Amino acid sequence: MGRPGLNRRQILAGLSGLTVAGSFGFAALGTGADALASGADTRVRYWNLFSGGDGYNMIAMLDAFRAANPGIDVKDSTLQWGSPFYTKLAMAAAGNRAPDLGVMHLGRVTGFSPGRLLDPWDAGLLAKYGVREADFNPELWKRAVIDGTLYALPLDIHVQLCFYRKDVLKKAGLLGDDGRIVPVTSVDEWFDVLKEAKKATEKGLQTIGMWSSDQNFQWWFFVAFYTQLGGTWFDEAGAEVTFDTDKATQVLEFLRRHITDGYVDPGFAGGAGAEQFVNGGPFVWEGNWSVPVFDSAKLDYGATPLPPVFGKPATHAESHAFVLPHQSDRGGAANEAAHQLAAYIVRHAQQWAGGGHIPAYTPTLSTDAYKKLNPQSEYVSAMDHQATEPKVWFAGSTGILAQRVGPVVVFSTMGSAKPDAAARRMRSTLTELLAMKNPMDGRTAAQGGAVA
Repeated sequence: MGRPGLNRRQILAGLSGLTVAGSFGFAALGTGADALASGADTRVRYWNLFSGGDGYNMIAMLDAFRAANPGIDVKDSTLQWGSPFYTKLAMAAAGNRAPDLGVMHLGRVTGFSPGRLLDPWDAGLLAKYGVREADFNPELWKRAVIDGTLYALPLDIHVQLCFYRKDVLKKAGLLGDDGRIVPVTSVDEWFDVLKEAKKATEKGLQTIGMWSSDQNFQWWFFVAFYTQLGGTWFDEAGAEVTFDTDKATQVLEFLRRHITDGYVDPGFAGGAGAEQFVNGGPFVWEGNWSVPVFDSAKLDYGATPLPPVFGKPATHAESHAFVLPHQSDRGGAANEAAHQLAAYIVRHAQQWAGGGHIPAYTPTLSTDAYKKLNPQSEYVSAMDHQATEPKVWFAGSTGILAQRVGPVVVFSTMGSAKPDAAARRMRSTLTELLAMKNPMDGRTAAQGGAVA
């Protein structure tokens, strides 16, 4: 791709300035010496970061692929989520020991030195196995394209949602004739809803859980509501900060008000909001991955995208996406099988939807089977109203942007910083990050041309 390669020592040196956790063991890489499965003539090594319920669903999908394609031996390895995964993937690609197929959060692709640590997808091969650009939400597909080239194949979007207890809201008179929460279109309407819900809530339970002291969740919520206001981050060239501190202050004041008005108990840390929801609390803001948890608790509940309190619908969204980690000799049967495997899973994502994720392959969304899923069918509109982090190298799940700006949002929400001061701090941090060089390739966001 016209750029010099990176070796493992350079990658490790670059990553040393970031938060890198976990072991650098390479047991998952494999040596190529292990025998093919009986009847197979091609092997695909596949790395993912799916554990828990997601892991079980992925295994079931892989088993279905194996049954349908006995000639392809899939060697899947599940690695630790977060920084350890991305570190190992980068070092494997730099050392020419990369798997044939991997998974990344779409927001991290821009910073992963596409063209050096990631190989591009072959659109012809994807089409051969039934996957085309027309099958995806246009904005989602656009996020997977870097400098005009497709470097990621979206599997899903996972979003932040407003979960609500139907039994409590019915008691409060907050359910419509369709059995869903009454529409909310402004800040005042939202706090009116909370006021009525609180009256119907059992003593000892908070009205809404919203991870008030967690930097990741608070950052995700900020991204959603800032996007509702039409807020921007950087100019198209990625050279100047366009962050609007007035709009940011509005969002920070909104988040803070949940505590000052008595709807959130700041003493409940972490996942206590979900526990309170299971025990009868009327609301919790959580990721869609909580759907299986609430289903297993046999709750009568619903879920919508975060309320459009600033007028424009938008809820925070990330995406799991398939990638092709760089191989100097990529091609041949293993590369085609990697395309075939990724396309199969994307096209057969009904089981994946059962875990709460919204399938990226839009034909799935129109099937009767998907429409029967609840509450998934209630929040599927989030696909068309995604609030995403800016397309720069330091953004994405567990990325530097969340690590640096997320705590500032928490300081404001928890009351240790005034919203206007926190907004100014966020802008100055964005300015600092914009001038930083990506340790993967030594270029700033503007030099990388990643804001496309």
